[in-house]
Amino acid sequence: MCALVFLAAFESLAVTTVMPGISEALDGASLYALAFSGPLAVGIIGMVIAGQWSDRTGPRGPLLASLTLFVIGLGIAGFATSMEVLVAGRLLHGLGGGAITVSLFVMVARIYPPELHARIFAGFAAAWVVPSLVGPFLGGLVAESLGWPWVFHGVILLVVPAVIMLRPALRRLAADAPGAAPWRLGTVAWAALVAAGVLTVDLTSGTGTPVGWVAAAAALVVVLIALRPLLPAGALRARRGLPAVITLRGFLSGAFVGAQVYLPYLLTDVHHVTPVLAGFGLTFGGLAWALASQIHGRVATRVSDRGVLRLGTSLVLFAIAASTLTSVLEAPPLATVAVWTCAGAGMGLAYPRISTMTLALSTDTDRGFNSSALTIADSIGGAVALAGTGVVFGALTDGPTAFAPFSGVFALATLFALVAAALVRRATVSRRAGHTAAPEPAGAGAEAADGDPGGVTVAA
Repeated sequence: MCALVFLAAFESLAVTTVMPGISEALDGASLYALAFSGPLAVGIIGMVIAGQWSDRTGPRGPLLASLTLFVIGLGIAGFATSMEVLVAGRLLHGLGGGAITVSLFVMVARIYPPELHARIFAGFAAAWVVPSLVGPFLGGLVAESLGWPWVFHGVILLVVPAVIMLRPALRRLAADAPGAAPWRLGTVAWAALVAAGVLTVDLTSGTGTPVGWVAAAAALVVVLIALRPLLPAGALRARRGLPAVITLRGFLSGAFVGAQVYLPYLLTDVHHVTPVLAGFGLTFGGLAWALASQIHGRVATRVSDRGVLRLGTSLVLFAIAASTLTSVLEAPPLATVAVWTCAGAGMGLAYPRISTMTLALSTDTDRGFNSSALTIADSIGGAVALAGTGVVFGALTDGPTAFAPFSGVFALATLFALVAAALVRRATVSRRAGHTAAPEPAGAGAEAADGDPGGVTVAA
């Protein structure tokens, strides 16, 4: 499982580092934000399918299917000759990547006892260490020496050994499938509608025309409506307990992803550093994330949920707000890299705690749904933030300085971080370690159009 996390981490960090160069080579600046938000959006479909599939037959089937889509998408992106084709490959790769994440969450719950969950998620974070060290650097080096397509092709070569290492656990899971949860095809349709809405927001909001703005606003309303049956009841209102935990994850993801995607862009386009050196900005953030997660895994039972989440969200908020300030002041690149390390540390504390809180508030029959909801919030938060930052970036491109669009991007990401910090109190009600708010019963308002419950919240 850690090998698969390693794959995802390496691909994410390497591609983020070289995407400015790819965008320039393929004349695709207008699709830059979509190349990141698109995979997050369609990944929601994969998450919903994998969650239901895992609840019904276990995570073995969805994991193998999602790995196949992941590899095919990387292959298409690597052979792309236009930005449109590259985005199409990224969409397919994102569909598989979203399903992989949910499958791994369910595997953790099925294989390991609850007292080990924090350490397993810390192990996942540790799997980011080597990619954080060499991913951005190696991605930039490969792009400069062999060409950017090999950034995608190289990841494919790592899938086979990862699957081989996972075979014993997959065989064990195949013999222990639950087979109790029914399929809810209506939620898959809602997921597709969410993905379509996010993509529409991306494509129409950047036109700068009144018609485009109206279409983007309408698409955003559709996204919010379609999200309801995919999340626990009350998540859109950040109701106390599990719903607020899920919502917190979405805003925290939006803050971090919305800023991180533009960090290498700022370093290469404005500060004119090489892709290799720009990658170090992501390296330090990734190392801080992994180190903080390891610390959290060792002290998880001795620190309250509220204390961990307050510290984590505060660090992310400080880092992004400081990035806004360094951009406004046109500070040297070293200052931006230094403050971004704090963002990685904050994510390393908050993310594993949110994951363990979600599993603690789940049962065997809804663990797949809740894991899917968590990753959906993760993706939709990032996708919506990227859609917004794409609009801000385009609107300020002709601003007074080259730093102006990046200042606007970081300012919008700061707003997401502020909301995340404000949600901590609603996500937790006890200061004792290991205790979270017991959620209220699911309301009738969460019913999907086909009559299936949109989300069942169960207190552990």
